[in-house]
Amino acid sequence: MSNTKQILSMLRSRAEGDEDQFLAIALQVAAAEARQGRRSNAEQLRAAVEDLRRSRGDKPSVRVSLARPRGDLEGLLDLREPRLKLSQVVLAGPLREKLDRVVVQQDRRAWLREGNRTPSRRLLFAGPPGSGKTLTAEALAGELRLPFFVVRLEGLITRYMGETSAKLRLVFDETIKHRGVYLFDEFDAVGGRRDATNDVGEMRRVLNSFLQFMEEPTSTDSLVLAATNHPELLDRALQRRFDEVLSFDMPSPDEICEVIRNHLRPMKYPRIAWSKIVEAGSGLSQAELARAADEAAKVALLSERNVVRTEDLLQQLTARHDMRNIFNGNQEISG
Repeated sequence: MSNTKQILSMLRSRAEGDEDQFLAIALQVAAAEARQGRRSNAEQLRAAVEDLRRSRGDKPSVRVSLARPRGDLEGLLDLREPRLKLSQVVLAGPLREKLDRVVVQQDRRAWLREGNRTPSRRLLFAGPPGSGKTLTAEALAGELRLPFFVVRLEGLITRYMGETSAKLRLVFDETIKHRGVYLFDEFDAVGGRRDATNDVGEMRRVLNSFLQFMEEPTSTDSLVLAATNHPELLDRALQRRFDEVLSFDMPSPDEICEVIRNHLRPMKYPRIAWSKIVEAGSGLSQAELARAADEAAKVALLSERNVVRTEDLLQQLTARHDMRNIFNGNQEISG
């Protein structure tokens, strides 16, 4: 039978609203039963856990109210409610396959721990601005039914010696206390090469702290994501700290069409000349394509139409290219 320590741990996790921990302990009990030859009991426990997971549907696995940043963390972490899942994001096939593997490992993390393994939880998203990195991070949180935290770099990085590392320690402590998805956007500000000519000693110390914190074990299996537009600027030591490096590219012709369709709904678009749209949208990011589609839908609505025309889209796609020319490549659209 289960020992008193396991029962107490289950009761505490239930009282704290940490259903994932509750189920993880239940699976540990199942594993102990199997090791002692009581396979029928083990299978019944595992089946009960799977039934409970299916029945909770999209219910958040961690109560957001418990994880809301307070005190010193309030200026370091932004808690955002995930609005979408991975199925709602346009992703290239190989990229989607990698993300699906991460989801499976996280969903079955307790099973992996039974075999003395841990799920992938440290991911680097690399790709050009607007290619969908931040959007995918949010969708990953939504897929896993976890709270989504964005690290506020303006609150993290200070000019006082040792303070940035101390704040970074607070963020990583939070990943251990509350399971969630934690995103370091514009990560090259933290993870830049230590041999860079414009580097200062304080940022080298910050990077060393980050490397150390990434190695620390955690029972919550929180996902730590880093996103960068400039992977070539990152320190080489980071390569072995991440479980996966996921590359984001500019949309293919098929993906251009899919992004635009997604953002035109629920408007109708029965006679779109997609070959012209692909040509006009080539070279634009997902974010730019989405904005062009949104603007085209607005034009149709203000013209008292429920149908978007090819001309509406071409005008807006051209406008996005014009914006790029005005900025002349000196400024980038956040992704």
